[in-house]
Amino acid sequence: MTDEEKRIRADFPLLANRDIVYLDNSATTQKPQSVLEADLGFYQKRNANPLRGLYQLSIDATDAYEGARAKVADFIGAGRPEEIVFTRNATEALNLVAYSYGRSFLKEGDEIVLSVAEHHSNILPWQGVAQATGARLVWFECDDTGKLDPERLRELVNEHTKIVAISQVSNVFGRSNDAGEYARIAHEAGAVYVCDGAQSVPHMPVDVREMDCDFLAFSGHKMLSAMGIGVLYARYELLEKMPPFMTGGEMIEYVTREGATYAEIPHKFEAGTVNAGGAVSLAAAIDYYHKIGFETIQRREEDLSVYMMEGMKKIPHVHILGSEDPTDHHGIVTFTIDGVHPHDVAAIFDASGICVRAGHHCAQPLHRHLTKISEKVAFMSTTRASLAFYNTREDVDRFLTCLADIRREMGYGNE
Repeated sequence: MTDEEKRIRADFPLLANRDIVYLDNSATTQKPQSVLEADLGFYQKRNANPLRGLYQLSIDATDAYEGARAKVADFIGAGRPEEIVFTRNATEALNLVAYSYGRSFLKEGDEIVLSVAEHHSNILPWQGVAQATGARLVWFECDDTGKLDPERLRELVNEHTKIVAISQVSNVFGRSNDAGEYARIAHEAGAVYVCDGAQSVPHMPVDVREMDCDFLAFSGHKMLSAMGIGVLYARYELLEKMPPFMTGGEMIEYVTREGATYAEIPHKFEAGTVNAGGAVSLAAAIDYYHKIGFETIQRREEDLSVYMMEGMKKIPHVHILGSEDPTDHHGIVTFTIDGVHPHDVAAIFDASGICVRAGHHCAQPLHRHLTKISEKVAFMSTTRASLAFYNTREDVDRFLTCLADIRREMGYGNE
C-alpha cells in the first residue's frame, strides 16, 4: 500500500477497523472521520430546530443548515443557493420533479423520453406522471455496451417532447453520458432535461450551468456523507412556478381555515423538520472532496478500474459488461460468469470478506433488454464491483483471487 493510500485509508474508521474489501461504493460509500464528527457535532453543539426559533441556538442551527446549502450550490456550480432543495436522497428529488413539475405541466399527448438504462428512481416517477396525465413514455435504447447515441435521441425528440430524463453515469455500465448534449437536444425541442447525477457527482466535477441542465438529483450517502440527505438542483424560474411537493410545517408563510400561502423558495419544498445533521455532514463531505481533489479521485479510480479489468480479462468464463475501455467505467465493473447465478457469486465473495452487489441494480428494464441483445447476460441480474478512491490494489488482488477461485469451483478447471 502506498503512502497516499495509507493516508486516505486512515481517514475511514470502518475500513481501519474491519478486515473487509468494500466494493459496493455505487450503493453507498464509507464515511471519513471528519464527516462522522460533523454529523455528531451538530447534535452535540447546535441541536435545535432550524428556521423556527428566534433564540441563538436555533439561529446557530439555521446558519449551519443554510451554510450547507450554499456549499452544495458552489460545489455543483448553481447560480444561487436557493436553487438547492434538500431531500432525503436522489429518489425523493426525482419524485419531487415528477410530482411537482411533471404532474402540473404535462397533459395528454405529451411525451417523456427515458433511456432504458435508467435506475428505477428515474423510471417509476415518470410512469406515474404518464398514468396521471395521459402523457406517453418514449424509450431511448442503448447498445450492449451501454452506449446511448445522441443522434438517436434527436430522432426521438419532437414537438411533443416535454421532458428528457437521462442519467449522467450509468449505475450498471459506469459509462458517462454526454449530459450537456442531451440538454441541448431537449432545449431545442422546448423540453426540460432532468439529470440523475447519483453516480456522477461523487466521481467527477459537475457544473450544472455548464451542463445547462434544468434539474439534477443526487444523494449524499453515495458521496461520503450520512444517509438520509439528498439534493435537487433546479433552475430558480422553474421552482418559482412549481407547487409544493409536500405540505405541512415550515413550508408555509401564512395559514387560515380556508387556505395558505407558501414560504419562499427553496423552503416551500422542505416541509417539516429538516435533516440538518445530514446537511452538515454533506457540507463536511464536500470539504473532504476539496481536500483530496477530483484530480486525485479520478486518477485513483481510473487506475484501479484498469487494474481490475486487466485482471478479470485473464480469467476465462468471466464477462465484463460495457465498454472494453476501463476509462469508460468510472469505477463500476459489472460482470457475469458462465453458468453461475450472480447471487451465488456474491455469496461466495462475502464468505471471503469481499462486498459486491448482485441483482438487477434497480435497473430491470435494462437487464431485460440485455438478455435479448447480449450473450453475456443470461439472468435478470448481474454482479457489480464498484470502486472508490479509498480502495487499493490489494483490495483488487483479493477480489481477483476470489473470482478465479469461483471459476475453478464451478468446474471450469485451469484453462
